[in-house]
Amino acid sequence: MLKAGKKIISLHEPPNEMEIIAVNPDWAEQDPNFWWTHVCNAIKRVTSEAQVNLSEIKNIGISYQMHGLVIVDKKGQPLRNSIIWCDSRAVEIGRTALQDLGKDLCGTHMLNAPGNFTASKLKWVIDNEPEIYKNTYKFMLPGDFIAYKLTGKMVTTKNGLSEGVLWDYSEDDVATDLLKYYGIDKDLVPDIVENFTNQGEVNRQAASETGLPEGVQVTYRSGDQPNNALSLNIFNPGEVAATGGTSGVVYAVSNNLKPQEISKVNHFAHVNYTATKPVIGTLLNINGAGIQYRWLRNNCGNDSYEVMNDKASKVDVGSNGVVIIPFGNGAERMLENKNIGTHILNLNLNQHNNAHLYRAALEGIAFSFVYGVEILRKDIGEIKVIRAGNDNLFRSEIFSNTVATLINHDIEIYNTTGAVGAARAAGLTDGDFKTFGENITKNDHVMTYRPLQDKAPFEAAYKQWKTELEMILKHK
Repeated sequence: MLKAGKKIISLHEPPNEMEIIAVNPDWAEQDPNFWWTHVCNAIKRVTSEAQVNLSEIKNIGISYQMHGLVIVDKKGQPLRNSIIWCDSRAVEIGRTALQDLGKDLCGTHMLNAPGNFTASKLKWVIDNEPEIYKNTYKFMLPGDFIAYKLTGKMVTTKNGLSEGVLWDYSEDDVATDLLKYYGIDKDLVPDIVENFTNQGEVNRQAASETGLPEGVQVTYRSGDQPNNALSLNIFNPGEVAATGGTSGVVYAVSNNLKPQEISKVNHFAHVNYTATKPVIGTLLNINGAGIQYRWLRNNCGNDSYEVMNDKASKVDVGSNGVVIIPFGNGAERMLENKNIGTHILNLNLNQHNNAHLYRAALEGIAFSFVYGVEILRKDIGEIKVIRAGNDNLFRSEIFSNTVATLINHDIEIYNTTGAVGAARAAGLTDGDFKTFGENITKNDHVMTYRPLQDKAPFEAAYKQWKTELEMILKHK
């Protein structure tokens, strides 16, 4: 995404989702060099298709998939595929670390259980690929790697380290206790730079490969969910951003440095975090969200999402008894890192058709959001505002009305994306978050979903869904 003056130019590269390499059931990898290839292709397409003069670009903002592990040698070459966010191989490593380190240390210092995050993924490499670890010069998050390819500088941010559970909030430093426990050399951590400042400049090699002019500054980088919150003007305690893409996320801002829950939800340094003003983003993740609805689209006659939504709208709340538990995309953090899979329940072959499945899927995903918000509220307290982008699942009235009604809160919809947010944030070098946010509210708000008056059918359907989920959890 590129912002040229007041004109926003957006494109998808590649046009479809990037392939995930999964040689084992719980694994998920991607080649970091493919990311770079697509970055180069995207920038060149902006020039050719949108006829943008790249010489006018001054700053670059980067948004990236959180929690991924990229390890490189001294020449900056990846030593293996990136172990990406939805890879579950390190779950047991993180679970053992929490037991050994204790909830007090993890909660007060790192604010999270080590879980299945970047640090635990690197420990997996140490244990299973010692020769690769031996040759590792630095480890990075995905956005750090793209910034390195642009600038030649291997650096990271406090925000990024927190996404990997590698930032110690109490010490305001790298989480050395966790590094020591895992046997990770602290020298492998890149130097730390601040956001909204010059983090490096496009070098000659990157200029040659992208067409960008030398000297353009990288001034911002953030994981996708904190960045999505920024794009929706979420900066202050009580403000919540929601996302309904391949995975689902509810991301709430608070200043709580003593969380009650460190495993089911996770806490990260928000984009405007500082040691003196510790703004924390609490993230509730649902792996099995939009991917569930996409699976149905691909396997039920390949209806378009518009047709699916229309068919679902003709089915009553509760889907005539059909229940879908949508967790089929790896271990679910809010279910204590259990991988329970997707379940389609109470299907009657004489009564139900694909419309019931579509409705049950939308409701099941919405119910998983509500289930997560119930957990989240224990940690952050009062919710003051909820905002979401006008895309993916939030384009479905069934989904949005179900969530709004059951959590009993308005959901404001904005015509923006994380890509737009990252491009705008590249110019946020003056630190004026208030004006930045006011412009978003003024220009991007398109509609608001409000709780429906008749809550009883939604509450009954949710109760049934929750009962089915709890029965499944008992056997896992």
